[in-house]
Amino acid sequence: MSARSFFFLSERRLRAPWRILIFLAACVAVFLTLSLLASPLIRGVASSAMRLTIGTWISAAAIVIATTIMLRWMDGLGWDFVRLDARAARPELLVSGALIGGLAIGVPSVLLLLTHELRVEPAGSGSWISMALQSALLLLPAALFEELALRGYIFAVLRETVGWKWALIATSVVFGLLHVNNPGADPEAILMVIIAGFFLGTIVIVTDSLYAAWMAHFAWNWTMAVLFHAAVSGYPLEAPRYQFVDAGPDWATGGDWGPEGGVPAGLGMVAGMAFLFARGARRNEPRDPTIDTGTQET
Repeated sequence: MSARSFFFLSERRLRAPWRILIFLAACVAVFLTLSLLASPLIRGVASSAMRLTIGTWISAAAIVIATTIMLRWMDGLGWDFVRLDARAARPELLVSGALIGGLAIGVPSVLLLLTHELRVEPAGSGSWISMALQSALLLLPAALFEELALRGYIFAVLRETVGWKWALIATSVVFGLLHVNNPGADPEAILMVIIAGFFLGTIVIVTDSLYAAWMAHFAWNWTMAVLFHAAVSGYPLEAPRYQFVDAGPDWATGGDWGPEGGVPAGLGMVAGMAFLFARGARRNEPRDPTIDTGTQET
């Protein structure tokens, strides 16, 4: 292998590992630039919650810009490559994504309540509507950042190179490992996050829409934080009026991680994936073989 072929494919396109490394470098560079520009604004905000929200929006903006750089300037590709074109933003896809994301965690959580594995307790005062809006302002960009980071450009490059199955496995495992330092993380919680990676990746594959996965991710987190006032990936948010507390075994309730770390949540995601693959089979739409099966880099 020549030095040139080590970096480039025969059609003079960079090989997948280098494209991914450049993308990650672009994400860091853009994030640092935006953070520097926004630092006067952040310093002027007294609320730690608002500073966190601003930082999350900066992270989301950085990864959108980095994705744009890779698609337009590096690869010469359109937004359809990462399933963010106009067709992927159809309202029915957004709604179906939000519904499956909310139901996958909402139904198991309700079952935990009915079986008294979770119980409701009074909490501090505050406005539920205000908390719901504040949570949405935080969780929307957070979900967008994670989807673009794991199931956006990197997923698309891996899908093009080694096929959707290996892309799904690799990004899901990394998704789980990125949460190992979260509060309350344990092997079961990380396993549930890996399953969540498969769940969200399946949404992208079946719907051909990263927007749908974004809405599913947001709806999942919003359901946990706002409806159930439970921790999201180990992080507790404000819980006005009431909160749901652990009253059963950790394998069911998720312990400190929250209900999304329990076995019922895992079963909810498995059921969601089964539904999605059944739906995809019914549609029986032909796919681009270079996207679904991968192409050999030579």
